[in-house]
Amino acid sequence: MRIAIAAVGRMKSGPERELVSRYLERAQQSGKPLALTGFDVSELSESRAGSAAARKVEEAKGLRAALPDGVLVMLDERGKGIGSDAFAQTIARWRDDGRPAVSFVIGGADGIDPDFVRSADLALSFSPMVWPHQLVRIMLAEQLYRATTILSGHPYHRGD
Repeated sequence: MRIAIAAVGRMKSGPERELVSRYLERAQQSGKPLALTGFDVSELSESRAGSAAARKVEEAKGLRAALPDGVLVMLDERGKGIGSDAFAQTIARWRDDGRPAVSFVIGGADGIDPDFVRSADLALSFSPMVWPHQLVRIMLAEQLYRATTILSGHPYHRGD
C-alpha cells in the first residue's frame, strides 16, 4: 500500500526538511517488508485568493489532484486523537483490506476546506493546538516511521 503526504506550503532547506526526510527514509526502509511503500511528499503552493474561504477551496482542489485513490486522512486540530499503536493498527487494517493508498493531507495557514475534511475517511489530530505545517510534517513523518516499527516489532517504539 502506498503512503502519500500532500501539504500546502513549501519547506525551505534546513533542519526541519532534513528531519522529515530522515524519518520518511527510515519509514521507506522499514515499510518495504510490510508492503508499505511510497512515503512521498507533494508540496502545493499556498493560494493567493482574496478570502480565507476561497483560499481553502482552491487549495483543496490542488490537494485532491495530487492524491492517489485510496484512504484520505486529514490532519486537523478538530480531528480524532489516537495513540501510536492504534495509528499503526489502522494503517495495517487499511493495507490488509486491500486499500491501494493512504494519503495524509496537511492544510495551509487558513486550514483545510470543511467540505474536503468531511470527505475524508479520517480527520486526525495530533493535538487540539494549531501547529505550523513544518512541525506537523515532522510529527507525521515520525509517526509513520513509528508505525512501521510497531508493525514489524522493532524496539524503536517502547510505549505501553
